[in-house]
Amino acid sequence: MHRVGSAGNTANSTRPRKEKRLTYVLSDADDTKHCAGINCLAVLKSKVSDGSDYLFTGSRDGTLKRWALGEDAATCSTTFESHVDWVNDAVLAGDNTLVSCSSDTTLKTWNCLSDGTCTRTLRQHSDYITCLAAAGKNSNVVASAGLGGEVFIWDIEAALSPASRSEAMEEDSSNGINGSGHPLPITSLRTINSSNNISVHSTQSHGYVPITAKGHKESVYALAMNDCGTILVSGGTEKVVRVWDPRSGSKTMKLRGHTDNIRALLLDSSGRFCLSGSSDSMIRLWDLGQQRCVHSYAVHTDSVWALASTPTFSHVYSGGRDLSLYLTDLATRESLLLCTGEHPILQLALDDDSIWVATTDSSVNKWPAEGRNPQKVFQRGGSFLAGNLSFSRARVSLEGSSPVPVYKEPTLTIPGTPAVVQHEILNNRRHVLTKDTAGSVKLWEITRGAVIEDYGKVSFEEKKEELFEMVSIPAWFTVDTRLGSLSVHLDTPQCFSAEMYSADLNIVGKPEDDKVNLARETLKGLLAHWLSRRRQRFGNQASANGELSGREMTTRSHTHSRLDVDSNAENDSMVYPPFEFSSISPPSIISEGSQGGPWRKKITDLDGTEDDKELPWWCLDCVLNNRLPPRENTK
Repeated sequence: MHRVGSAGNTANSTRPRKEKRLTYVLSDADDTKHCAGINCLAVLKSKVSDGSDYLFTGSRDGTLKRWALGEDAATCSTTFESHVDWVNDAVLAGDNTLVSCSSDTTLKTWNCLSDGTCTRTLRQHSDYITCLAAAGKNSNVVASAGLGGEVFIWDIEAALSPASRSEAMEEDSSNGINGSGHPLPITSLRTINSSNNISVHSTQSHGYVPITAKGHKESVYALAMNDCGTILVSGGTEKVVRVWDPRSGSKTMKLRGHTDNIRALLLDSSGRFCLSGSSDSMIRLWDLGQQRCVHSYAVHTDSVWALASTPTFSHVYSGGRDLSLYLTDLATRESLLLCTGEHPILQLALDDDSIWVATTDSSVNKWPAEGRNPQKVFQRGGSFLAGNLSFSRARVSLEGSSPVPVYKEPTLTIPGTPAVVQHEILNNRRHVLTKDTAGSVKLWEITRGAVIEDYGKVSFEEKKEELFEMVSIPAWFTVDTRLGSLSVHLDTPQCFSAEMYSADLNIVGKPEDDKVNLARETLKGLLAHWLSRRRQRFGNQASANGELSGREMTTRSHTHSRLDVDSNAENDSMVYPPFEFSSISPPSIISEGSQGGPWRKKITDLDGTEDDKELPWWCLDCVLNNRLPPRENTK
């Protein structure tokens, strides 16, 4: 078996490398619901008259979902799961490609009508990717930008082409990083031909490389592109709107006017007019031909985070931190408050005469919008004139003449589940107390990923005191709630430091004084499905398809340290009841092996072929060979 040295560890090195952690994300809810805020939306209209329209949502829980839209219902038909951190934006490219970006620094492409399998991972960014933009008519061009100030323009067809794919397998597997942690040298030449299409001429097979638009010194939060992909605008913490030619990555102009972070951008289809929304609470309309701001609209009382325009670019819908959705006539400056909610608005997607609104809540609402004829809404009255100075709108609202919302209730809500926002690991090191955004307090048993007690809306602090036990068990895992649910992290060798007697775990048929290693049994429970699939494929002892055999594993592990074989444990794969994970709401594993970057998958979706290229070798050594790393000497 050939070995690929991962960062900081080459084949002839005995220096211990940075071990890869294993994380599992627990879910007690229906997999068809998001459990954290919705960062992005995309609507796919059916090309046939009786076909279904789809809504795609990307969430802070790390997943995307596809919803089949009916008259008065939305049904989750697929979950797209592979990102290991917040999904920050998603766009549709071409007929059936969904492109998503994440705080895990990757872009991923998906066949948007498939079962949710990721078709390709694109790694070029060095920091969180915050936003994407797609060219409507030139369906292959997608731009991405993020906190590193990097802006890349991708030709999606070239990036997904078979030639690029075979070259990229290496790129994908090595994460684009060589042993010293520096990006691999890239020698592809990019050329632009006369038809505005981006083409690739690769002098060496290092895979596809996007065009770079260099110029931002700080974080980028917003991107927009015109329909044919000839103009790209970007904005961020530098408070200026930058305009680029995406075919070459060259700068064309810089527009000044905002006094704070630019959070949302829109271009009209021709690319002449640009709308920007900023944390200074202003919306500005720019004429790119004249290179100046032609109108500013003081509509909001706080940061503007989301914009959507009517197809003719005559009216703009805007939302943000002040929880309100406004409709503004760009010519007459008339503005209307359409609705207010309980959560800041993060993104908007116009869908004919309705508008989808994504917020920091895990639910998505659809409101009436009259997108085809926005004047209809103004005929109801209640409009006000948008000022052109931000303090004018704030002063009006302070004086108590706040506008009255036109709509009181959304026409449709896609419900999510409340996000976990508080947690406490109890002294027995098996139970974690959590509280969610709805105020519900629950007790989790993390060795089988299940809620064992739902206390409802009680005091978190009082419940914590009530459950306090005078026991001392070493800390063998850590927990966070960044994804809106419990993520449990196992790091070697610390995770193997906790043991309990089988009697205390109520394990029947095992001697009472047998010691049970909590991490090892948890790993066996998590990988039980993987192990049974692997045995079906390779037989009991088979070592195939690059699988680590016992001998290879031993050689491998001994290069790091001598291993302890737990003498009390029979070398079996039996999973005891306290470590059985549900297959109805299975946890997801987040991990990485010796090749490629981190990935995420439900434990029931593991097919048995995953080996040390995908999973940490210490996990495999524990589950396949029953071996644990030696304990650290503690003074």
